[in-house]
Amino acid sequence: MHSNHLLLEEPIRMASILEPSKPNFFPAMTKIVGTLGPRSESVEIISSLLKAGMSVARFDFSCGGAEMHQKILENLRVAVKSTKKLCAVMLDTVGPELQVVNKTGKAISLKENDIVTLTPNLELEASSELLPINFTGLSKSVKKGDTIFMGKYLFTGSETTSVWLEVSEVKGDDVVCVIKNTATLDGLLFTLHASQVRIDLPTLSDNDKEAISSWGAQNKIDFLSLSYTRHAEDVRQTREFLSKLGDLSQTQIFAKIENIEGLTHFDEILQEADGIILSRGNLGIDLPPEKVFLFQKAALYKCNMAGKPAVVTRVVDSMTNNLRPTRAEATDVANAVLDGSDAILLGAETFRGLYPVETISTVGKICAEAEKVFNQDLYFKRTVKYVGEPMSHLESIASSAVRAALKVKASVIICFTSSGRAARLIAKYRPTMPVLSVVIPRLKTNQLKWIFSGAFEARQSLIVRGLFPMLADPRHAAESTNATNESVLKVALDHGKAAGVIKSHDRVVVCQKVGDASVVKIIELDD
Repeated sequence: MHSNHLLLEEPIRMASILEPSKPNFFPAMTKIVGTLGPRSESVEIISSLLKAGMSVARFDFSCGGAEMHQKILENLRVAVKSTKKLCAVMLDTVGPELQVVNKTGKAISLKENDIVTLTPNLELEASSELLPINFTGLSKSVKKGDTIFMGKYLFTGSETTSVWLEVSEVKGDDVVCVIKNTATLDGLLFTLHASQVRIDLPTLSDNDKEAISSWGAQNKIDFLSLSYTRHAEDVRQTREFLSKLGDLSQTQIFAKIENIEGLTHFDEILQEADGIILSRGNLGIDLPPEKVFLFQKAALYKCNMAGKPAVVTRVVDSMTNNLRPTRAEATDVANAVLDGSDAILLGAETFRGLYPVETISTVGKICAEAEKVFNQDLYFKRTVKYVGEPMSHLESIASSAVRAALKVKASVIICFTSSGRAARLIAKYRPTMPVLSVVIPRLKTNQLKWIFSGAFEARQSLIVRGLFPMLADPRHAAESTNATNESVLKVALDHGKAAGVIKSHDRVVVCQKVGDASVVKIIELDD
């Protein structure tokens, strides 16, 4: 992998761009989050998604109930066993999402320059002139001239299932709007988004809490995607809620930044959250188009320096209905990788799209190509400078392991870890080779039964760029002898060889604890 590493700043022979990429066991270092739904619910399709490169399965509670998601999750578990590929589970909350309620489900045609009224009276039937909404406070939140977006799906720029409205006047609880583009809306619910308007609703709704405490706790979710995170307090309150749900105290919270309010409080949110999702669908509505790229670059830089995973959404919308992405979309995926994204999140493309497997495969290939021209040397120096001196003990070990691996052109870095923190710190420095995270289980007890930890930590590394976990034999959990370390290392090396990332005469950098000391060593493999 290291030998393929190029730099855009260096002269590239143009003909070399056409040379086919070498096949690799890992489709890309950048991870892919796939949203599972009607088009990706079977064991066969999910197995293909895992083989194509999906490492996190997202369950969006904005679409479908617990019963549908449980059925798909059971199929995911079967697919994981049959493919022998780990996959983490992410629950995506609904949050303070406003919705238009169309009880009949009949298609509603809206024409440019016509008038439509939004009303909180849910007794009324939806029509081209009147749309009932699930929020009584909209008339108090908006004013004349404000922009409201509405659609069955988030606006993609090309769908005729989305419409822009401009507030004309407020009449009591009703909001009268001018329709800005012609569209047809069908289905029982449409999303409504008021641009740059604060909506006074809790970030974690009662329905969200119910979904988390029942479905989430039952299935021990690895990640919670907290929709419409607006303040650091949102994350703190959610963490307190999870702490009361037993196993979910370990669940990582990814703050989903979806509006100007979340952007304004980004630094405080980043401190509290375990990771960030840049939700460019809603954010693209709230921000002027010319500012979207700037937010992405600034947010990804901050996440990278903090060593927290950053996920970018809405990259290949056109693949929902097409086999190939547009030129702009292909470039957008690559730029997300070059900007420092840990993972790409696919929504409609895999949830309701016609080509879920092809989409993940295509995105993985683009990511892999972009990683070859990622300027790791510059990134490493910039990260070391940002961290400053004196470094913490663990940070020093992690950066030294990466520096050594780059200098000796190692094929892989193997890191022994219990909490996953050491491996994540190594990945923070973006080595050009994979980091094989060997998670050593810990034996814990609640005085009623013995419990092995480690599975959570392994799956939670599946969203971190360049980090590939494997679970060590639990019989080694309580031992720390040199013989045990060597035995676990042999298993890790065998795993790397089977995966095709380690070959004879390769150099491997190993990061492990021996007694109280942290050790970085370089080994050269025999035949």
